[in-house]
Formats: sequence, C-alpha cells, structure tokens
Amino acid sequence: MTPGRRSSTFTRLLRHGFTDPSAAERLLDGPELAPVRDDPVLLEALGVTADPDLALHGLVRLLEAQATPTAHRELLDTLIAAKPLRDRLLGVLGASAALTDHLARHPADWHALVTYEPQDLHPGVTEFERGLAEVTDPVSLRVAYRRCLLSIAARDVCGTTGLAETAAELADLATATLRTALAMAQTHAPEDAAACRLAVIAMGKCGGHELNYVSDVDVIFVAEAAEGTTEAKALTAATRLASHLMRICSETTVEGSIWPVDANLRPEGRNGPLVRTLSSHLAYYQRWAKTWEFQALLKARPVAGDADLGLAYVDALEPMVWKAAERENFVADVQKMRRRVVENIPASEIDRELKLGPGGLRDVEFAVQLLQLVHGRTDQALRSGTTLDALQALVAGGYVGREDAARLDEAYRFLRTMEHRIQLYRLRRTHLVPVAEEDQRRLGRSLGLRTDPVAEVNREWKRHTGVVRRLHEKLFYRPLLDAVAQLAPGEARLSPEAARERLVALGYADPAAALRHLEALASGVTRKAAIQRTLLPVLLGWFADSADPDAGLLNFRKVSDALGKTPWYLRLLRDEGAAAENLARVLSAGRLAPDLLMRAPEAVALLGDGDGTGGGLAPRERAPLEQEILAAVGRAQNAEQGVTAARGVRRRELFRTAAGDIVGSYGTETTAAEADQGALVDRVGAGVSDLTAATLAGTLRAVVRDSWGDTLPTRFAIIGMGRFGGHELGYGSDADVLFVHEPQDGVDEHEASAAANKVVEQMRRLLALPSADPPLLIDAGLRPEGKSGPLVRTLKAYQAYYRRWSLVWESQALLRAEPVAGDEDLGRRFTALIDPLRYPAHGLTEDAVREIRRLKARMESERLPRGADPKLHTKLGPGGLSDVEWTVQLLQLRHGWELPGLRTTRTREALAAAREAGLLSAEDTEVLDEAWVLATRVRNAVMLVRGRAGDTFPTEPRELAAVGRYLGFGAGHAGDMLDAYRRTTRRARTTVEELFYGDGT
Repeated sequence: MTPGRRSSTFTRLLRHGFTDPSAAERLLDGPELAPVRDDPVLLEALGVTADPDLALHGLVRLLEAQATPTAHRELLDTLIAAKPLRDRLLGVLGASAALTDHLARHPADWHALVTYEPQDLHPGVTEFERGLAEVTDPVSLRVAYRRCLLSIAARDVCGTTGLAETAAELADLATATLRTALAMAQTHAPEDAAACRLAVIAMGKCGGHELNYVSDVDVIFVAEAAEGTTEAKALTAATRLASHLMRICSETTVEGSIWPVDANLRPEGRNGPLVRTLSSHLAYYQRWAKTWEFQALLKARPVAGDADLGLAYVDALEPMVWKAAERENFVADVQKMRRRVVENIPASEIDRELKLGPGGLRDVEFAVQLLQLVHGRTDQALRSGTTLDALQALVAGGYVGREDAARLDEAYRFLRTMEHRIQLYRLRRTHLVPVAEEDQRRLGRSLGLRTDPVAEVNREWKRHTGVVRRLHEKLFYRPLLDAVAQLAPGEARLSPEAARERLVALGYADPAAALRHLEALASGVTRKAAIQRTLLPVLLGWFADSADPDAGLLNFRKVSDALGKTPWYLRLLRDEGAAAENLARVLSAGRLAPDLLMRAPEAVALLGDGDGTGGGLAPRERAPLEQEILAAVGRAQNAEQGVTAARGVRRRELFRTAAGDIVGSYGTETTAAEADQGALVDRVGAGVSDLTAATLAGTLRAVVRDSWGDTLPTRFAIIGMGRFGGHELGYGSDADVLFVHEPQDGVDEHEASAAANKVVEQMRRLLALPSADPPLLIDAGLRPEGKSGPLVRTLKAYQAYYRRWSLVWESQALLRAEPVAGDEDLGRRFTALIDPLRYPAHGLTEDAVREIRRLKARMESERLPRGADPKLHTKLGPGGLSDVEWTVQLLQLRHGWELPGLRTTRTREALAAAREAGLLSAEDTEVLDEAWVLATRVRNAVMLVRGRAGDTFPTEPRELAAVGRYLGFGAGHAGDMLDAYRRTTRRARTTVEELFYGDGT
C-alpha cells in the first residue's frame, strides 16, 4: 500500500470510530477480507457499530473459522449484498465479545441472521422451543440457546425490537429452555416423571416477562402425587427432577453455562424444601409469609411442567397477594426491604450500581409494585407482572400522574438498556457501570451516543438516576395531593376511595382527616400552597416512616398555620436540606417535642442545622445558657417576668435537645441501633441537667433582685441531688435539690433564715406557675428529716445533723450531691462537709452494708406500683436503674475513700472507675452499663412519646411502636424490643445479685 493511500485509510478509520486504526488497517489488508477490501459498504457498516475495532476483529475471526473456501466466500458475498444481515451480524460482533466467541466456535450459526420470517421478528415460546428441538444433552442445549440468543441480540442492537420486546423475548427463551431442561430431566428419570406432577413457576424478571441477558432465573417448584403414588414418594421424585433441571441450566460445560436457576424465593428460602405440594405452599403463605414474599408473588407465572397445576398454584395464591397491603406495617416493610438492599451494597460499588443503587432500576420496580399492591386489591387492571405495563396501567387508572410516569418510563427504559448492553458484552451477570474508558465508549456508542460517547453516557446515566431518585418516593405520595387539588383538564386523579386506600396502607388511622389536612395545606394558587405541594410528597413519606403519621401530618398543619405567612419558614424547609426531614421526624415522634414547638413555633428554625449530634440541635453548654438566662432576667421588671423569661429559654432548649435526640434516633432504622447508646444518653442527661441548673440560677437571681436588690442577707446555694446531681436528668425529671445558706456577716440568723425560706418559696411558686412553658418542679425530699424537716438549713445545721443523726441511706443519697447554683464558695464548703459521710474512711461497716441491702429489698417489695410488670419497670424492676445504681453506690461507699476515681456523682463514670480499679470485671461492667443506658433511654422515649413521665413501657400500640422506633426497632418489632429489654435486664439482674447481695462488692 502506498504511503498516500495508507494515510487516507488511516484517516477514514479514525472518522468511522476506530480507536486503533493501525490494527484495523492490518486486518483490512489481510487475506480474509482481501476480496472486499476496497468496498466502502463494509467500512460504513463497521463504523456504526458499538465498537468498530471489536466488530472488525470478530468478523476476521468468523471468516477464519469457516470450514471451506466456499463457506468463506458465501459469508463475504452475503455480507456485502444483504444489508439486513450486514447490520445484524456486525452489530452483534461490535457489541458482544461473548457472542463473537460463540460464532467463532460455531461458524455456521451466522446463517440464523440471514433472513427472518414475519414470525421471527417477534418470536415467542413456540418459536424458541422449535429452535431447541434438536437438543440431546446439556452441551447441545447451550449451543442452541446461544444461537437463539444471537438472533435476539441482533434484533436488539439494530433497533428492530425495543427494550420491552427484547426483555420479553429473553423471558420466552428462558421459558423454552426450562421446558427443554425439564423434558431432559424427565427423560433421564422416567420413573420419577411418572410418580409426580411437577410445575415450574417463574418469579422475578422471568415471571414478569422482562428478563435480562444474563440473570438468575428465579423459580418455585410445586408438585402433586400422580395417581397411585404416595405424597412422600412423589415429593422425592419431584425434588430429583427439579434438582436435575437446575443442574442442566446452571452447570458449566465446555460451552459455558446458561444461567443459574435460583429457587431461594420459595417458602423458607434455602432452608426450606426445594419442592412442596400446593397445600403446603398455601399453609406457609397463610401463616408464615412476610410482606416481601407476597410482593415477590406479583410476578409469579407458570412456565413449565404441569400446566394445570401451575395455574392452580397461581389461582390459589393470587387472592393472598392482593390482600398483602392490609397487613400491619405494609408500607414500612416494603420500604425497609428497599433500604436494606441499598445498605448491603459495598461502598466501593454504590456509585456504579445500575440496578440496586439509589435512583436505580430497583427504585422504579419497588415504587410500581408498592402502588400495585395497594390499589390492585380493587382494580384488576393493575395486576401485571411487567413493570412498564403496570406503570401504564397506574397512569390510566389515575394512580400516578402522567408527567411523572412518562419521565419514570423514559428513565427505566434507558437504565434497563444500559444494563442489557453491559451484560451483552461478556454475557456476564453484572449491574455495575464499567469504569474503563474503552468500555464506557462502547457502551455509549451502543446507545446511539456518538459525539462524545464517554461524556454523554455518564451525563445521561446521572440524569436518569436523578429523575428516578426524585420521583420514586413521590410517585406514591404526590397523587394524594392531586386528589385534593385542581388538575389540568384531562388529567386523571385518585378517587376518594383510592386515596383512602393509599393513606391506610401508609399507616394513617384517620384517612378522611388526613385528606382534609392535605387539602388545607396544598389547595390554592398562592406561593405558600405551591411550595407545600412540592414539600408534602416527601413529608408524607417521612410521616409514614413513623409510628403515628396522623399526628405528624396534623402537627405539620398546625405549625404551617402558625408560621405559613412568615417568609423564612417555607424557605427554610425548601432550601435547607435537613430542615424538612428533621421537622417531619420531630412532629411524628410523639407528643413532647411537638407540644414544646407549638408553644413557640419559631423554634422550627433550629431544625435547619444539625443532625442531632452537632450544629443547631446539639444541647448548649451551661455557661452560654446561664449567660442568656441571666441577661433576660436582668431586663425583666420583676421576678415573675424574669422567671417567665427563664422558663421560655428552658422550653426552647428542651425542644432543641429533644429534637436532636429524635433526629439522631429516628432518622433511619439503623441509626439508633448502631449509634453509641451511652453517648446519646449522656448528651441528653448533661443537656437537660445543665439547662435545669441554668434555669435555677436565673430564677434565684430574679427572686433575689426583686426583694433584696443585689444583696441577699444570707449566702445561698442550691445542691443538686439524685439524677440532677449526677447530670442524668431526663425530660420528665423533677429537680431533686437541697438548699443551704449561711448568714452574711452581721446579719441575724433568724432574718437570714426567713430570707432563705422566702427565696425557696418564691422559686418553687414561680417555676410551677401555670403558663405556656412546662413547669420545673423542685423536690427537696432528700433533705435531712425528709418532708418533716426544714426546707433550708444553714451549713452549721447540716453539719450538726449529719454528725449526730445521719443514717446510712443519707450517706448513699449524698453520693449524688453537687452544687448547681448560688454561692460557689458555700457550695464547695458543703461538698467538703459531706465528703467524709459519702466516702467514709475505711469504707462501710458490715452492719451498714446489711442495712443498705435491707433497704433495697424493702424498696423492691413495697414501692413497685400495683399491677405493674416488674420485668418491664425501668426504675424498680430487676436489672433496672435502681439495681445498677445501688450496686455502683455500694462500691462507692465501700471504696471511695481510697479510690479517687469513684468520687463522682455520675453512674457511668463510677462504673468505669470501678472497672479501672479492678472492682468489676470488663464483662460485668458492660452488662450493667448496657442495662442502665437502655432503661434510661426507655424512660426518655416514654416522655417523648406520651408527653408525661413514666417508668414502664406504654400499653397503647402506637405509643409502644413509637418507643420501639426511638430505640432502633422497625415497624412491627415492638415484641422484639420488649424481648431485648427483658434479655438485657435479666443479665444485669444476675450480675447485681452476685455483686450487691453476694460478696462481689
């Protein structure tokens, strides 16, 4: 070849899409293509394939494999003369290295592409069975299967068939293959064939008539005994036939494998029998089946074996499928299944996952199936196993908006076509978008993207996954808004009954009220209504993810009514990524946080920053809180106004802490289960305790300033006790305190005492006044002489009492004493006074230990409320808070004098110090800590859910479910939560009995 001609050819090859023109030029100049080297038709045809280099190389291989010169010439002549063959053959060679390998091994199979009869353009099961008719063994079955696959791929890559037709043809070929494999198994074991009636039920994409090029073929086997055969013998025979069928299709031979036959969708999965009778299937689905199993049955279709038995199977199970939406927590179960799929994707693959990743094919399929199961109960037109057909039926019935459905249909077709092209190249089961540039280039060109294939295919892929991600959840909720809004002429809407069905499926107990709320929020032409219509489809999903969606929607309406006219509110929800979801979680999690929010709705602004662990929802530290409260008190005109301001700050900060706790616990099903439970408890305990201390400091300042100006006649300090002193307050805890004072120099003791008592009286009164803010109740019941003793004592009076009258229980109570407000020096001197009592030199006497144990036993028998289940009482029940705290406090009383680490008011810190000192084993420490943290979280959850404090689990089902959600248990798993609590506290009780009542301490 002359240099000029070589340069010209090189340029033409580049222009026609070759990436290695030198190699292509050598192949074109080789002997195999010599007769057609200069024919422009060949180069033009190669240039439109997905990979011209691959197509040319494959063509040369195919020519080399021809058995005779005549066969070689026939192929070349036909290739140049017949455009349909040329397009089909080169299209396959440029798209599939695996089918090229097949043609190289079986060079005569190109004849399958020469001409099509009309029925060959859209072949069905009958035509494919005819193509497999000459099969005699697994190897010949694979050859015949690939030959049929060759024709499907040729029609696909040339555009003769679209996605839906290609997927249906692949499913029909799978059906013909299963029938052929079953016939081979029956021929191999005629005795087994005679002993049973066996039907093969296709599931998944094969059952839905939408199969991939390479996919597991999901099946279920059902069998009955032939006349004169026992059931046991028939099942054994059927199992052997089914196993043989699976091996025929799945095993690798010299011709490779066809595809795995997967029977794991059967009852009990891989742990259940491979074959069951129809009655056994029915018994399982009636009693044991989970929601996802009915969802899977949407696509069940008899494909092989005994046709009457297959139809009987489908007819018997179909009514159960369409009642699945009536199951408790139906929507939550379906959504949980979807989340679990995403969570199981390796992090390194999630961004390349075409099928299972966010915005992938499974999102479309789950959304469509969810709608089918909800509305297919009453509308039989929706009962299709094929995703795209079902989507169109949903549009026709008004269950999905036309525009949303059209965009979803387009995205699904594009993503499925991508999946087909990726699998076709090597005929390997994969759903990952390739990363190599040459693979992405071939993929893009196969989809008709020729200008810049790599950039274009990535752009289109991301665009379509973005569409799916935005629409797949809204698809379920948006029509609910359309049902109460004005629609364009001709646009179908959900009927009232269909809207009711959908809301009931979402868990709404009062769908009529929910529709009224939606109408109030979304109707009209105002900017507010327009933004609400955008937000509500997503919010409805978050509400449905809670235990009480009715409350969530109602509370959202209340907040929107209060704030809807403020410009920042809707802008916050629309533009702040976390704000809308955080608000939905908070409003549907229980009563406490919404009640706090409703009293000052502007606090919703806090939700725009933070995830419950930081930012705007993190509890504030004591110093800035106290500074804000004291500043507000300083601006007030009198004590009552000052305390009102302090209580307002407390309400807002309680909401902040509760909202952060909810968002951190409820955000996803795994969040609470996987988070550091102890850190969550510590954060709430410290946050509420610091807030209470700051509120008391502000109240003290307001009362003193109102009556005495800047100087109180006596020094005054507040000592936190119990969980307050331990920085472990919950949302519903009272403030356990002691009051101590010391007259100022030159002040009469009676005057000082009167002033101190007036301060306490005023503080307790003002903090309990009825108002929009929650009261802060002060409990001084742990003072010397209890309720019979004076509310306030001087430091000297405390000293005299403790020296003369103090009992061992008072020493134990003082373990939690810590100054929280007032005169700091007086607080330090009070601490110095009580240290010898709570950390007695050389520990407790044996008499004192026996007294503590006696008191504990008496408390267990006398203080437990009548009718309460002891095993579920978080405070006094076995393994509960009291058990753990008394065990820790006994260790502190016995060893605190010699171990400084035990001198802490905090239970968990003391536990850790006891372990560090060798007083507790690591295992015992973990058991006690886990039980204490769990019981504390239950108490917090009860307060959040019910809006009032409680030490036992709620009995009302929705409240119990909400507590479970807070603790990380999904919908329908309240029983698992109670079992887990009993299990945890049972272990703790065993440890307590050894350490507290035995010799372990």
